[in-house]
Amino acid sequence: MSDFAARFAGSGLSSPVVAVVGRPNVGKSTLVNRILGRREAIVEERPGVTRDRKALDAQWQGQNFTLLDTGGWSAGGDALEVKVSAQAEQAVSQADAVLFVVDALVGVTVDDEQVAKVLHAADVPVLVVANKVDHSGGGELAWELLALGHGTPHQVSALHGLGTGDLLDDLTARLNATTGTQAASVDDPSPISGIGIGENGIGENDLALAAAEAFSVVLVGRPNVGKSTLFNRLTGEDRAIVHDLPGTTRDSIDTLVETDQGPVRFIDTAGMRRRARINSGTEYYSLLRALRAVDSADVALLVIDSSVGVTHQDQRLAERVDAAGCPIVVLLNKWDLLDAENRSKVSLDVADRLKFLGSPPVLHVSALSGKGVSRLWPSLNSAVSQYRTRIPTRRVNEVVRAAQSAQPAPAGARILYATQVAADPPTFTLFVNRTLPRTYLRYIERSLREHFDLGATALKFRVRRRDD
Repeated sequence: MSDFAARFAGSGLSSPVVAVVGRPNVGKSTLVNRILGRREAIVEERPGVTRDRKALDAQWQGQNFTLLDTGGWSAGGDALEVKVSAQAEQAVSQADAVLFVVDALVGVTVDDEQVAKVLHAADVPVLVVANKVDHSGGGELAWELLALGHGTPHQVSALHGLGTGDLLDDLTARLNATTGTQAASVDDPSPISGIGIGENGIGENDLALAAAEAFSVVLVGRPNVGKSTLFNRLTGEDRAIVHDLPGTTRDSIDTLVETDQGPVRFIDTAGMRRRARINSGTEYYSLLRALRAVDSADVALLVIDSSVGVTHQDQRLAERVDAAGCPIVVLLNKWDLLDAENRSKVSLDVADRLKFLGSPPVLHVSALSGKGVSRLWPSLNSAVSQYRTRIPTRRVNEVVRAAQSAQPAPAGARILYATQVAADPPTFTLFVNRTLPRTYLRYIERSLREHFDLGATALKFRVRRRDD
């Protein structure tokens, strides 16, 4: 088992790891989507769309394995391309097998040769994938790939699915030989199919149990405010690519971190801009996946560039997160760049422009240096505790009765009985004699929140009417 898989072994995530590598625009993400059977990786007809490593759980004929989708590997290039290539190399170092994807219509390029050399030194099984063979002449060019020195290429069309079954048969056979894992029985009701650690984190059965039960923390913010730098700081590894270019992160990626409160899943998202300013399909799908991550998260870290202040887009984003019922912790990043006067100005700015959030925790941090980041953990611990709060029915009814005595509901409406029916987040059922106005329901929510110190965590209410 690879080091990457071993990191999650304590949480039940111990499947073999398969890295998908190759130069830009050869169809790596298309192949990943084909293997998963769903559109998980963002695909576009231009190079450089995928940049970060993304871990996704997959299955073939009862064999579970984790796919590592990587960015395009380049022999040279600018600073961003170097970081993307470094991410791919790190994926190879963690893998039990590698799918080396090459464009069969182009043949062997300088970058392909460079990747092949690195893979020769990696001491890991490598399967060459000659992609795009569905076009005429592709099959003949594919045989030129023997010169890469990694055996007979598998001729496939990731777009149309041709040849991918034979490729996966060979891959799982190699994994069985290398890791000693065995495929699940066909009659076994528990095989996993396409469970994503990367974006959704919604698990089934034992393999994704830890991911499903982990407290989920999503990092959101405008482009280039420092989310990926903070993500790497919190997870303790260079998982997300960090660069001065806005919009470097294209997809939502995550990492499980063991804490005193149990496993926490940190999710890094693409920078969110107004839809009117989105000018490419890649940005559109990045936005959709970021919003999906917000909708499924337990807490959102709203990262704001304190050197710029609270912008209109920060306000809109905070409204969107708040509407999802997700409690928010505001992080003023790059705080160390401000003098005393500007710090006071930004603090007033937050209190004024984000007042609709109530009183969320506001932390002053520097993701780059790490200053102030340690103060985030007590806030998260508090959020976890509030999120999992369970209150005895007797105490719930005491608070509800006191609130009704202090401020009766209009038109003779009355809460007859109240009980907490679930946690994660706290969920209450109210039995009433008449329909409660929304304003009164918010009053009851505020009373429960204040009395039981529930902070900013989301509360859910189910109202059931019982006629007198």
